Amino acid sequence: MLSGIRHAHSGLRWIVLILLLLAIANAFSGWRSKKSYTDKDKKIHLFAMIFVHIQVLIGFISYYLNLGGKVNFGAIKESSMIRFFTVEHMTMMLIAMIVITIGFSRSKKIKETPLRFRLVFMTYLIGLVLILAGIPWPFRAALGAGWF
Repeated sequence: MLSGIRHAHSGLRWIVLILLLLAIANAFSGWRSKKSYTDKDKKIHLFAMIFVHIQVLIGFISYYLNLGGKVNFGAIKESSMIRFFTVEHMTMMLIAMIVITIGFSRSKKIKETPLRFRLVFMTYLIGLVLILAGIPWPFRAALGAGWF
């Protein structure tokens, strides 16, 4: 079961990244062209946020199944891989999810369309940067993760 959860978590990252890029591009074009905010725009931003939430939830399930609440704090200090997954990865992903959620929630209250698009653009971009920094990419050999 843990292997399936890990593969789902690793594969879903690509969908999350694509949806975030789509939402950011949509928000940027809406901000710059000063078009009106439509239901299509809201759905694009909402689906990106929902998939980020699902990804974080699957990550927590994977973490719990892997460690089962048994965290050895001595091992966190000694191993960069354990520290990355228990502290850095989890913290960056949670902050990214919170920033994206706040951006979406606050944008619903803004009436001026360019400001609404700008807020979504800024918060989703910050969230994307945090997510990209927190992913255990294959070129980070010490972390031992693959492309999928």
